[in-house]
Amino acid sequence: MSGLHFLDFLIIGGYFVVIIVLGKMAVKEASTGEGFFLAGRKLGKVYQFFLNFGNSAAASDAVSTASIVYQQGISGIWIGFQMIFLNPYYWFMYPWYRRVRLTTTADIFKDRLGSTRLAVFYAAFTIVSAVAVTMAFGNLVSYKISSALVTKSEESWTPAERQSVADYRELRQMETLSVKGELPEESRGKLSVLRERQARGELSNFVTALKPWPFYIIYTLTIGAYIVMGGMAATAFAEAFQGILIVVFSVILIPAGVAAAGGWDQLGQRLPAEALQLFGSGAGLSQFTGWTIAAVFLATLMQAHAMPGNMSIASSAKNEFAARFGAVSGTFGKRLVTITWAFCGLIAIALYSGTDALADADMVWGTMSRQLLGPGLLGLMFAGVIASNMSTIAAKAMSVSALFAHNIYRGFRPNASDKDLVRAGRWTLVVVLLVGVVVSSQLSNVYTVLQFAMTINVPFGAALLLMFIWRRVTVAAVWTAVAGSALINIIFPMTAQHFSGITTEPSLIVRVVDTEGRPVPVYFESVVRSNPEDHDSPLEGRGRLHTELVLLNAVGVDVQGLSSGGRLAGRFFVDALLPFALILVTSLITRNPSRERVDQFFGKMKTPVGDTPELDAAAMLATERDPHRFDDRKLWRKSSWEFTRWDRVDTIGFLVSCVITLGIIGLLWVVVHTVSA
Repeated sequence: MSGLHFLDFLIIGGYFVVIIVLGKMAVKEASTGEGFFLAGRKLGKVYQFFLNFGNSAAASDAVSTASIVYQQGISGIWIGFQMIFLNPYYWFMYPWYRRVRLTTTADIFKDRLGSTRLAVFYAAFTIVSAVAVTMAFGNLVSYKISSALVTKSEESWTPAERQSVADYRELRQMETLSVKGELPEESRGKLSVLRERQARGELSNFVTALKPWPFYIIYTLTIGAYIVMGGMAATAFAEAFQGILIVVFSVILIPAGVAAAGGWDQLGQRLPAEALQLFGSGAGLSQFTGWTIAAVFLATLMQAHAMPGNMSIASSAKNEFAARFGAVSGTFGKRLVTITWAFCGLIAIALYSGTDALADADMVWGTMSRQLLGPGLLGLMFAGVIASNMSTIAAKAMSVSALFAHNIYRGFRPNASDKDLVRAGRWTLVVVLLVGVVVSSQLSNVYTVLQFAMTINVPFGAALLLMFIWRRVTVAAVWTAVAGSALINIIFPMTAQHFSGITTEPSLIVRVVDTEGRPVPVYFESVVRSNPEDHDSPLEGRGRLHTELVLLNAVGVDVQGLSSGGRLAGRFFVDALLPFALILVTSLITRNPSRERVDQFFGKMKTPVGDTPELDAAAMLATERDPHRFDDRKLWRKSSWEFTRWDRVDTIGFLVSCVITLGIIGLLWVVVHTVSA
């Protein structure tokens, strides 16, 4: 086994010890339900910053950003970086989750609409999606990086492993000759076969010595140990420590990478011009055109409201200013480190192109770490990656734990004590972490999972956004949006691949040719030959069927004629707008919730959180007696839209957030311009 030095193991072991100690320190804070799930609602601005930074800045984001930039150039940064436009909006959004004064996001459906069934369904759906997508995704990325750090020496390769690496190297050589127009005609059949095998994931440019199951088990036991002991308080303590490691792992590769590329001047010369375009054309290297960024942002805006961590993090704040400050500052921190991740992707293009290109783009981060970092630094990178993903998974696991205990377990045991709920929450953590391990072993492609994760909660997000600002939202409308979106975005796309009549349908297994002459699937995630050794064997679709594109084609859009960026934009536009439209239309023709319930909800949403629990209780008592006492703050008094006038804190915070947003985007432009100059 090669890759890690004794010093690296010492650093990694030290990290695990610190995390367990932090969990032990927080045990006293987790004796009650509010203490375990929400850290007693007393976390200030500093802890809120680290909670939001750690929750948003996962190693999975680093890997996916570097991987996408490596494949598509700097414009690939926008798949995550477009969220910077949400930061000024967070200044208003996060106080909603503090003012609602609930424990879980699912509670909002019961409090606002009076629907226990919707609350339970949201809780169950979110638990499944959080485990199957978010948490398993984090596990997968941690393993992807770690497996690239711990590799087999060449003399210990098996014959099959040796052949896989040799075939990949031959593929890269033939691809290079093909681009130059120097590939002999008799070799084109072999190139086609190797491309098919590459599409199946059968080729590799290195062999890992790290087995997935032992890694997942040790990794998960560590996360479970500190959050089961200390709950949200332990998560907050750990985030403060892990936040420092996240910054370290985000920048540690850059000096070594620039040096390996030959310095700043050589780095710019080794990068193709298209790789340095912030906005791609959609036809060549990059899928991220202006339209793509707008579509992804719209889907992200909708989904942002349904993230389960919103409630657990915001509600743990001692007041709404701490909640909004932590959300905005923590996510600004994430935007800054995103630039460093993208820069690592550019370095990877310079180092691993042509015959040196990587077989799996998801291995960029791990491969660079293994080749560029020495003893000690490699261990620090390993610890930083683990810390980054642990912080995100811990926050998600706490949200899932609260959802199960409050919205499912308590439904079966309405008289459960506080102690019972904490016990149920702890056992939930154990179960979901173990299930996350099992699901992780079934995932393979980071980019594909990332796209799925960005849209899975959009219907609930659209519902929650409208529930916060529009009095007319109905239970039937939310059910309609959830059912319609699930059919288009989850059920049909994921089940279609199991029906041969669909996977072999000629109109769905279409492939177009990209600018480098490679076949690119249109409707399926991948389209391959049933027999990779036979160039004339039938084509078959594999992976996700992009039902959104099938719909667009059905209404007359020339999907095949769109660029790859145009097709990606089309998918996100459908996913974002469909549930929003379904809720608006259905709400106008179905029965509204009771007026008294709606009045009480919006009265509460206009009541600022008191500085102490006693003051807050007194303010809420006054609102319960007169839910309209703050209606003078509405922009349109008689409208069903609940928009309120901004106060001084709203205005200053929003303007400062806008200035910082523009400043960070400007920093990205300066970095790219400096490299290309």
